[in-house]
Amino acid sequence: MINRLPPWIWPGIWLLAFAAGATNVVGLISFQHEGLTHLTGNTSLLGIAIAQRSSASTIHYLLILASFVLGCAGTGLIMRDDELTLGWQEAAALGLSAALLTIAPLLLEAGHVSGLYLAAGACGLQNSIVTGYSGSVVRTTHVSGMFTDLGIFLGRSLRGVPANRRRLIMSSTVISGFLLGGVVCALVIDRLEYRALWIPAGIAAGLALPCLITEFRTKPTPDSGA
Repeated sequence: MINRLPPWIWPGIWLLAFAAGATNVVGLISFQHEGLTHLTGNTSLLGIAIAQRSSASTIHYLLILASFVLGCAGTGLIMRDDELTLGWQEAAALGLSAALLTIAPLLLEAGHVSGLYLAAGACGLQNSIVTGYSGSVVRTTHVSGMFTDLGIFLGRSLRGVPANRRRLIMSSTVISGFLLGGVVCALVIDRLEYRALWIPAGIAAGLALPCLITEFRTKPTPDSGA
């Protein structure tokens, strides 16, 4: 299904991966070393909390997981799942993600842990924007699958089997964006602290803009049918 992705989506995927990498670094450095963009580690931490019978930690990690899932649900509610276009649905999903990432640092600075849940929800929104269209082939908020693909490509190339170049490019795109986003946020987080989340917020808002522009340009005018 990845072959059906339009060419213009590639830079968008790189920017979404960049935003995710930046967000995750803020979580790892500022949020008690908690990852935000994927749920593998937090699910394990939930298991530990349950085993240790820590009610506070159990509720905390349940809320992180629920926030991420609700973010994904928001994308599923807003966006259509039968085509990938630039329009108001995509702009709404990206705009909501940007809003959550803008508000989250302000809450965290005030000592409200709810800011963490907003950031997790924003990650869920972002991850599901492209995932639904690609049949779970493209995920921008974590790179385990992309590194897995690189390993498969390496093994097949050693057997002389041609690699799927488009998939290889996609893996490299997501990995490079995620990595560079992390590098940038790690360089500025000492100065910006929680407000480093405004970097991925700005990226999401910036990606929403061309969606809105395309929506207005392609929207029929009242006299277009005359």
